[in-house]
Amino acid sequence: MKYVLDFEKPIVELEQKLAELRALADQFEIGTELSELEQRLESLRQQVYANLTRWQRVQIARHPERPYTLDYLQNVFTDFVELHGDRCFGDDGAIVGGLARFEGMPVVVVGHQKGRTTQENLRRNFGMPNPEGYRKALRLFRLAEKFQRPLITFLDTPGAFPGIEAEERGQAEAIARNLFEMARLRTPIIVIVIGEGGSGGALGIGVGDRVLMLQYAWYSVIAPESCSSILWRSWDFKEQAAEELELCAEDLLRLGVIDRVVPEPPGGAHRNPAQMYEILRTVLREELSALVQKPIEELVEQRQEKFFRMGVWQEA
Repeated sequence: MKYVLDFEKPIVELEQKLAELRALADQFEIGTELSELEQRLESLRQQVYANLTRWQRVQIARHPERPYTLDYLQNVFTDFVELHGDRCFGDDGAIVGGLARFEGMPVVVVGHQKGRTTQENLRRNFGMPNPEGYRKALRLFRLAEKFQRPLITFLDTPGAFPGIEAEERGQAEAIARNLFEMARLRTPIIVIVIGEGGSGGALGIGVGDRVLMLQYAWYSVIAPESCSSILWRSWDFKEQAAEELELCAEDLLRLGVIDRVVPEPPGGAHRNPAQMYEILRTVLREELSALVQKPIEELVEQRQEKFFRMGVWQEA
């Protein structure tokens, strides 16, 4: 049985009725009823998804059927060869990456990876990387630079793992090192927020020449629940926290944090993954063709300038 969000239930109910009517269409003259129901369904879809709250968008970003990094690697790229380990401590399943081709172009791809089953989530640590995950990512960044391959990263994590053992192994240093190295990496970098973009856990692989964000993803310094817990001493204000954080794609485009919003199929990427793959393939083709033509010195300078401008303000 498919996972259905509360605000999706009226749409799913209408879709089920429509499927039942279509099954009877060959036996009975119900063309008029079918057409009316299709119009009602389309109208309801437009109404629901045009008026989503920020908290509802966070729920879509966390949908368990939403495509993850490995799904994009299998459906948008070819010849993917996964590389493992940080050469220091171990292999972190919460970050995957390796060599691949995009429409024949050799690239390096790195991304957060969640699991769908309980067993897989435990292996992937629910998409929350440890320091060895960020150091594995850094090893792949340097590989991309060495062989002059464009780097593409996929962001989808609630945050870096906050456990004591992660701090003992240098979580903060690992993330900071990645920020420093990505800012000066001499190869084109495209960053795509495909689901959750939680705090430094996301930013640790999120410095790029072009930062793209899927329409229903979120990207913020803190998750709504954690923000609510700090400010109101309760998770009950998570909806209000989401509104105040302005963590949606349109918010961040307006604030200059991201460069482009990638549209999703009606209802979100989980409703039609195949269409989402085609949309992303088209966007990546456009972005890569523009980046690879720029001189690398100009690319690095513009990348650094873009991030230096963030968070700057003036007092009247």
